[in-house]
Amino acid sequence: MTWWSELALMLTSPLMQRALVAAVLVGATAPVVGTFLVQRRLALMGDGVGHVALTGVALGWLVGSWAAVSPADALAVPGAVVAAVVGAVVIELVRERGRTSGDLALAIMFYGGIAGGVLLIKVAGGTNANLMSYLFGSIATVTTADLWWTVALAVLVLGVGVGLRWVLFAVSHDEEFARASGLPVRLVSMAVAALAALTVTIAMRVVGLLLVSALMIVPVATAQLFARSFGRTMAVASAIGVVVSVVGLTFTYWNDVPPGATIVVLAIGLYAAGSVLRPLVQRRRPTPGDPHPSVPDDVDLPPQDRTELGDDVCTPAPAARPAG
Repeated sequence: MTWWSELALMLTSPLMQRALVAAVLVGATAPVVGTFLVQRRLALMGDGVGHVALTGVALGWLVGSWAAVSPADALAVPGAVVAAVVGAVVIELVRERGRTSGDLALAIMFYGGIAGGVLLIKVAGGTNANLMSYLFGSIATVTTADLWWTVALAVLVLGVGVGLRWVLFAVSHDEEFARASGLPVRLVSMAVAALAALTVTIAMRVVGLLLVSALMIVPVATAQLFARSFGRTMAVASAIGVVVSVVGLTFTYWNDVPPGATIVVLAIGLYAAGSVLRPLVQRRRPTPGDPHPSVPDDVDLPPQDRTELGDDVCTPAPAARPAG
């Protein structure tokens, strides 16, 4: 069988079609929200929300068991959505009121989320093994119902994240300035928290709740190595997320390795390569010249200082000769 025929076989498989659609949506969505989290220095928020979402998965399993729903995990995704949104809002309220540090609030969410999930899944009649596909991802088990949930949540997250990106950026960059400008800071902060929660629930089937934060943050870190603006960083990070998700999923089709871990390792490898190439790219860029050559300068700096400061200084104009 040739390489092209194997690729065609993969693309015509209903299981891989669902998996690829989910991978593209998750890869495009997660870095969009991660851009705001990085800007707010809340890179680990995805981990905290992911642990809380595990409690929601177990709670949905418990409700489905009591209601005799088939299959038993039919309400796992709705339960994860509710628990993740509530957990993210609580984290934001604790951080805003300053009663305890954001790191402490995230730590409490970490431990409480894991403990609650393990306890509730046992009460529901399941085992810890039932939670493994949610913890580490199991894209091969994505059902049509899971895919529709992923599509709906991804459209919502991308619509809010991209459509309101400048408002979200203003609040994420400087809350005091945004508040002085009349922006609804608290409402926008809650929106960012809710977007993070929805992103976690979108990605849990692809990379798992324990690795979702990496897909939200690592592509953003890679994009920041080369992008020079907030909007460009978001676009490049989203493209990187799609590429590593699709490539990682395709690799796992022919190799028996976990897709979630493969996707995250690819993202980290791309970041490492970017870190090595960045100094070479910057070295080849021409030094910015004088933006106002006709305007005399008040100070004369050594050549090395002019090179470091770039656009902030200009080459001094020659002194005028006295008349006569």
